[in-house]
Amino acid sequence: MAASHSPPAPPALAVEDGPDRAVARFGGRLVVAGLVALEKAAADLRAPAGKLVTLDLSEVEALDTAGAWLVLQLKARLEAEGASVEIEPGGAARAALIETVAKALPEAEADEAGRGGFVAWLEGIGASVVGVKDTAVSLLSFLGVTLARLAAGVLRPWTLRRAALFHHMQEAGFNAFPIVALMSFLIGIVLGFQGASQLQQFGAEVFVVNLIAISLLRELGILLTSIVVAGRSGSAFAASIGSMKIREEIDAMRTLGLDPIDVLVVPRTLALLIMLPVLGFISNVTGLVGGALMAWVDLGVSPGMFVTRLYETTGVWHLIVGMVKAPFFAVVIAVVGCWQGMLVGGSAESVGQRTTAAVVMAIFLVIVIDAVFSIFFSEMGV
Repeated sequence: MAASHSPPAPPALAVEDGPDRAVARFGGRLVVAGLVALEKAAADLRAPAGKLVTLDLSEVEALDTAGAWLVLQLKARLEAEGASVEIEPGGAARAALIETVAKALPEAEADEAGRGGFVAWLEGIGASVVGVKDTAVSLLSFLGVTLARLAAGVLRPWTLRRAALFHHMQEAGFNAFPIVALMSFLIGIVLGFQGASQLQQFGAEVFVVNLIAISLLRELGILLTSIVVAGRSGSAFAASIGSMKIREEIDAMRTLGLDPIDVLVVPRTLALLIMLPVLGFISNVTGLVGGALMAWVDLGVSPGMFVTRLYETTGVWHLIVGMVKAPFFAVVIAVVGCWQGMLVGGSAESVGQRTTAAVVMAIFLVIVIDAVFSIFFSEMGV
């Protein structure tokens, strides 16, 4: 004789109402197949403000994510109405499932109108300060990990990913030669023209060489190059890593036992460390050529006289002062770009936001570091 199987119990909701406490007992199978009938009963459940409501799941036969979502939605609605709600999951496994679903729920949208007044303004300032602190801690932590892995790679060069390193050297360095050279050439022309128009008033045209050389070698050459590289390569780092995170390629790397810092961040940082000083030197040379050309055309200072004056009045320390900054700028640009890429969420909009943030933050930090170096060298008399 064939064994008879009883049909699964449908989901049920029974409410025991008391003066200070109400208990909503769920029963049956709280799974996606049968929740339609339960949704109306859950929507009709009300509790006055201040009342304690217990959502009891101890008699539930089966619970899936849809059932957990229904319970959490009921809890959120009752709490919004002013009641105090607690969930009795009826087991550790159900408690873990409810907690997992709760973490996956989207955050409630903030009130667009917001609160006005001095208190709200003060709260906004406090939230901004905390946000800056959290951002600084996250960036410094990422910087420390990157530098540690970079040092380990330099000490053990056979562990470096040479193919990735050469690829990023070409993308971030060699491919940037034309734009950096053109920019510096035009900056040299502008410096020569503006300097000539001012120095002619005092009959000191020959000092245009000093103006162009010192401005380019100490400050503008490497600073403008770093800004261009931050906009070009820093954004590319953030966008490429962010796209990989959206496609879950970074999670796949971790699953395969690969460290994303070693695979993605170290080759980019080392490539920029190698190529930014080269780009800075090319920027200095092309800037001087542009300045010499404008001095020749506008002031009649021949190229030979320009070079002679350059050797006589411009020491090698001016070049060293500028080039010393290049490794620091390179690390900041690469680390900020990769860090913002790692912070990308699950949408294409997040990629755009993080890419923009990477460019803005990298340029800001480059200028801050340049100002710190300028003050330091001035105090040291260099």
